[in-house]
Amino acid sequence: MSYQVIARKYRPQRFADVVGQEHVTQTLANAIAQKRIAHAYLFCGPRGTGKTTIARIFAKALNCTGGPKVDFDDADDRVQEITDGRSLDVLEIDGASNNGVEQVRELRETCKYAPAKSPFKIYIIDEVHMLSTAAFNALLKTLEEPPAHVKFMFATTDPEKVLPTILSRCQRFDLRRIPTKLITQHLAEIAGKEKVTIDAAALHAIARGADGGMRDAESTLDQLISFCGDKIEEADVLSMFGLAAQGQILKLSRAVLAGEISTALTELNDLAKGGKDLGRLLGDLLNHFRNLLIFQVSKGDLNLLEVSETEVAALKEQAGLAGTDVFTRVLETLADAELRLRDAASKKILLEVTLLRAIESRNTLPLDAVLKQLNQLRAQGVGSGTATAPVPASAPARPTFSPAPPASFSAAAAPAPAPKPAAPIVQPAPGDLAGLWANLIDAVGRVSPFTRGYLLDAHPVSFEKNIFIIGYDPEFSDHLGLVDNSRNHTLLTTKLAELGHHGAMIKFIKAEAPSGWQRVAVTSPPAPVAAKTAPPASPAKSAEAATPAPAEKKTAPVAFNKDEFKNDPLIQKALEIFKGTIVEVRA
Repeated sequence: MSYQVIARKYRPQRFADVVGQEHVTQTLANAIAQKRIAHAYLFCGPRGTGKTTIARIFAKALNCTGGPKVDFDDADDRVQEITDGRSLDVLEIDGASNNGVEQVRELRETCKYAPAKSPFKIYIIDEVHMLSTAAFNALLKTLEEPPAHVKFMFATTDPEKVLPTILSRCQRFDLRRIPTKLITQHLAEIAGKEKVTIDAAALHAIARGADGGMRDAESTLDQLISFCGDKIEEADVLSMFGLAAQGQILKLSRAVLAGEISTALTELNDLAKGGKDLGRLLGDLLNHFRNLLIFQVSKGDLNLLEVSETEVAALKEQAGLAGTDVFTRVLETLADAELRLRDAASKKILLEVTLLRAIESRNTLPLDAVLKQLNQLRAQGVGSGTATAPVPASAPARPTFSPAPPASFSAAAAPAPAPKPAAPIVQPAPGDLAGLWANLIDAVGRVSPFTRGYLLDAHPVSFEKNIFIIGYDPEFSDHLGLVDNSRNHTLLTTKLAELGHHGAMIKFIKAEAPSGWQRVAVTSPPAPVAAKTAPPASPAKSAEAATPAPAEKKTAPVAFNKDEFKNDPLIQKALEIFKGTIVEVRA
């Protein structure tokens, strides 16, 4: 007798022999027991998971002597005919090579005739999605109302290509990928029957490479027996199929979590030199970090994972090296690399960069954490400028950070602290208001160039009853929404206190500048210019109070010191948090 490959030799012959598809076999067995047998069935699923095998077993149960029944006799003549593929009443058709209208018409003609000696005439069409649209349409009427003695069983790996009108006429069963543990157990049974010694690590490697397909695993075992003889070790499996050892995957992941760049790159280089499949290596790493995330989130629930005992110990160790957010960021980095791997000119270089990014992602702060820290800085009074508020034309421009996440630095302003017990209040003389304003802008500018830029377009209105009123011309009224906040109030009252005016309060209003008011220059404060201490009540009073000679109302150009801007406390703190550098500053 000619040699028979393992996949055919150990093909399941009964529902009980099918591995990992109990949800399908149990349903079919119950349908037979209850005599609720439909006229058309569709079996979907990945390759090598048992679609055609289940269809054949179902055909045996229907056409066996005394059937339909689940517990049929394997020695029954009808069952043997179906097993050998020579039954006249069970026809297996390849949908890929019989996909035309003519073949379907022939099927429609032959299905009218009664079966030769079985209860049913059964048509098993494999890869049914390969039928043309015209062939599907020709089959519709027969599929919906076939003769009582006809049963259809379809198998496909791509149910999305099957017409919805066909799907609606069938009972659909979706076969799932077989778990690694079940594949390992089944291969161990086969190895025992074949009198082959194979270690557990080798079995796990074969099952891992099969990706849920039993037929692939059996074919791999068959090939390894031919290659290695009656003794198979993990190294044989890894060398033949370019897989990385489980220990190497664990070592590489540990290096990523520990931030050991040299170890990670060295390990990757060794794997690449050993001829390992880098695409499969990336997939294994992705799966391992997924297991770490699930293990940590589920608090060690192993029912959600398909891992060996060695992996369980590694998961317990590595789950304590980082938090959930770190595992999530590493997973995102690896998943992004997996999408780009197919088009990469050099897979090794892409994986090296990916490992570096994965290690770097350990230290990346979430945006919420950054905003929280900046909020705390504002509350503590460290810096007083923001980096995202719209800057007027007269204010310094924002810096460009590299690298930096596209995030907003703005956050809720801290509430103004309660004023300290006031020292004796010192009100400026009316003629000194402009001088006080110039000194105030100069003091604010040393702390926050941003706030100073806003105040350059303002003017002092009055300082009475310890309330400093600051006005903006209608053309600058849009600045009110930017400058009138508790942070700036705190800054201004603090600087006024330093200038001798303790316990002062700030109020921003929309008001025209008095006639002859000159905008404060940036380079140096102007000489005191007489200004009124209150908004003009009437044209007559305005004329009496206005002493300076009329001057054109022009905005002086803003001088900008880049070094002063870079040394701003908030800018320095932002650089520290984001681990960035200022590439360019533009005014």
